[in-house]
Amino acid sequence: MKIPESELIINGDGSVFHLHMKPEHLADNVIMMGDPGRVDILADFLTDIECRNASREFVSVTGKYKGSRITALSHGIGPDNIDIVMTELDALANVDFKTREVKPEHRALNILRIGTSGALHADIPLGSFILSHISVGFDGVMNWYGNREKVTLPAVEEAFKKHMNWDPNLPSPYFVKASDKMIDLMKDITVKGVTISAPGFYGPQGRVVRMPLAMPHMLEDIESFRFTEGGEQYRITNFEMESSPLAGFAAHLGHNAATVCCAIANRYLKSSNPDYKPVIRQLLEISLERMATLG
Repeated sequence: MKIPESELIINGDGSVFHLHMKPEHLADNVIMMGDPGRVDILADFLTDIECRNASREFVSVTGKYKGSRITALSHGIGPDNIDIVMTELDALANVDFKTREVKPEHRALNILRIGTSGALHADIPLGSFILSHISVGFDGVMNWYGNREKVTLPAVEEAFKKHMNWDPNLPSPYFVKASDKMIDLMKDITVKGVTISAPGFYGPQGRVVRMPLAMPHMLEDIESFRFTEGGEQYRITNFEMESSPLAGFAAHLGHNAATVCCAIANRYLKSSNPDYKPVIRQLLEISLERMATLG
């Protein structure tokens, strides 16, 4: 089936609409991050740079690290941006831009997102690397797509909504697992995480400045929630803004993806470390080393 021009916009130079990347610019291994400035930090470690594209918050560089071809890509802030980025990355990999048809052979990408987050328990120290084994979508993005129950955990979702006394005016939360391949790649250096992706930084993450919350006891209820999945017990560990749509889109579209966040704040202890850039640089370098092993 031919994909109409209105549904997948391709720029005049043959690049995809928002990312301004061409299919030949995309490596099989992708490291994503919110801050466009981090792309150039990561690019400093690369050799054989093939391209650098920039459009709004979307900056990409493709090069090699120890012989492995890697794309570094910024996605900006928020789950809505992940809808754009994952749809367009998948199109770059699996749609023929000349015929506008899906390619007969599926290409699976390996995607690791590096971010920052606020930890929710006293025993997760600042500077910890939290790997989102499971992500919790407060954002509602996956609810716009059919068959989301095929990649989510409906029983856990219902237990969570009951525990939280979930406000029906808010998007229904969804739980989705990261790729086993990416978990195995990073699990030995990370905290096992269940990460909430919020559609905002303040109220959706339980922060109060001048406006009251719809669920005033949200943080306490989140901290006390426990559930079992696959024989393992989990607790919710941290807040950020992009991991759940990333995991959801990847599972739907047949890619391998996970998020690792550096804890730069602890919401339980009400502490933070604004000087976190050296730790992020360390995490980026570790991520490159691990991603390079995938070939």
